[in-house]
Amino acid sequence: MRNLLNFLLKYNYWLLFILLEVVSFTLLFRFNNYQGSVWFTSANVFTGSICEMAGNVSSYFGLRDENRELMVRNVQLELELERLKERLFRYEKDSLQMQFGQEQDEIDSKQVVPARVVNNTVNRIDNYITIDKGEADGVFTEMGVLSGTGVVGIVYRTSAHYAVVLPILNSKSSISCKIKRTDYFGTLKWNGGSSDIAWLKDIPRHSEFSLGDTVVTSGHSAIFPENIPIGVVDDMEDSRDGLTYLLKVHLFTDFARLHDVGVVGYYNGTEQVELENSIK
Repeated sequence: MRNLLNFLLKYNYWLLFILLEVVSFTLLFRFNNYQGSVWFTSANVFTGSICEMAGNVSSYFGLRDENRELMVRNVQLELELERLKERLFRYEKDSLQMQFGQEQDEIDSKQVVPARVVNNTVNRIDNYITIDKGEADGVFTEMGVLSGTGVVGIVYRTSAHYAVVLPILNSKSSISCKIKRTDYFGTLKWNGGSSDIAWLKDIPRHSEFSLGDTVVTSGHSAIFPENIPIGVVDDMEDSRDGLTYLLKVHLFTDFARLHDVGVVGYYNGTEQVELENSIK
């Protein structure tokens, strides 16, 4: 208490000056229309700037949820587009198959499970991705994983609430792909190095392709539907045996910035898998 009294006594003139200034400005802006309007306008501008800054900050932190929703929507639209193409093809072949196509689409319809990447590496020869969804969320092994731009990989192992994904950036990964324009297909492999480059192997010597052609999934598996984007042809080399081409593919998915993915179920169901496994 004594310190407070000493402070007031020491700076009493300054405190009196500040009080008089406040009173004078209050009288000036309160009883003079022009000065009052200037003060009101300035205060509104300042308040508006503060509100705008606060809105920008909140919008920034809300982008993650919006990006996840957009990613899921992109995956759903990509899958829906392929289903519609298939139905149109069936209709053009035989209009009587239209009803069967609708029923089959209901059976093969895919539920996209949105997931967040919680662990990821891109600088190893065998990279893995961990996502925050598992068997309790409907995620199981051999399910495809997509981003908003293309293929990510295949679910490798699962627990109740997490799953490990075998991405394209893994030496064990092998995805059947094709050149979209000409339908010549091969196998996509990663040999290490840059995280945005993979190699499409076993392309026949007589195949037709050009630099810049889009590479998509071939549909020759029960994991990914046909025509899901993967990348573009960036360069061409001869294989070691000289019998096939080796195409350098620039991947659409940026694995170094991967945050949100979508897990999709079997495209053709388990029947194809069981039949193919029976002859192995």
